[in-house]
Amino acid sequence: MSPELAAAGIALVAVMMYAMFGGADFGGGIWSLLASGPRKEEQRLALEKAIGPVWETNHVWLILLVVTLFVVFPAAYAVIFEALYVPLFIALLGIVARGAAFAFRHYGDRESRLARQSLQWFSWASVLTPFTFGLVIGAVTTGHIEVEGTRVLSGAFAGWLRPFALVCGLIGLLVCAFLAAAYMVARTEGELREDFRKRAIAASLALGAATTAAIPVAAWDADAFASHLNDARVVGAMGVTALLGLAGLWALWTRRYRLAPPLAAATVAGVVGAWGLAQEPYLLANALTYEAAAAERITVVSFLVALPIGALILVPSLWLLYWTFSRDTLRGEEIAH
Repeated sequence: MSPELAAAGIALVAVMMYAMFGGADFGGGIWSLLASGPRKEEQRLALEKAIGPVWETNHVWLILLVVTLFVVFPAAYAVIFEALYVPLFIALLGIVARGAAFAFRHYGDRESRLARQSLQWFSWASVLTPFTFGLVIGAVTTGHIEVEGTRVLSGAFAGWLRPFALVCGLIGLLVCAFLAAAYMVARTEGELREDFRKRAIAASLALGAATTAAIPVAAWDADAFASHLNDARVVGAMGVTALLGLAGLWALWTRRYRLAPPLAAATVAGVVGAWGLAQEPYLLANALTYEAAAAERITVVSFLVALPIGALILVPSLWLLYWTFSRDTLRGEEIAH
């Protein structure tokens, strides 16, 4: 394995981790917006309790992705951020607005006008941000962004308003909604747990339908990507992902609450992994491969040497944070009613 391929793998893992952890946070905002029924406020309160300790921390995976692109693949970083600055700016605005709104909502007077408005900002930003990130994923896949060297020729609106990018935006939303609801079934009890179980089942079915529909849409709108879908590795990854999705649906249907969160996370990791395999060797479809976009070999190797050193500090810290705020759940104790 070349150093460049290893670094591209790290970028893919960063996308996976951000989807599995940050995606659940965005999903919490989606379900806050869609909260309904006699336990509407209880649903929102349970989501806030689950998100509160970790929502800022989960952006570390986005930072890892950006740093990897900036340091190891500067040509891809420059092109992607120039070609897709509109959806990326919207996503960044959504992250900032969502964080500020959550803080006002979480620490302010819940009955105040500010708290009610903050809930709306938090919820809508939680919808907008993963959708625009999905547009970006779709845009780098479609092959409609034209590049000459590191100069973008196709303008600021190429790629991300295409049908396949829009489907990817929808998939981004459904991934977040599915993860949040599946994670919450292990963090709630009684009728509230049943609310989240039903939402997780609905989101799982919708995600399965959307990812299946993405295949013919890719054949129509993203030729380079679609041509890799018959690769044995990609077919295998999609098959394993489908099995994981069915297993997660079974766990939810049969009320195996402890199994639902890890199976949901594994399903989402499979979706991202299959996409990454189908995208290889491109970072930007039909324009930049990871070999062509890479920095000097010494820079790539130095990054690969430095990353495990930083991980020795970061990974145990993250594990301690997640364990600290999940230990009641792991012990089978009730967190939210």
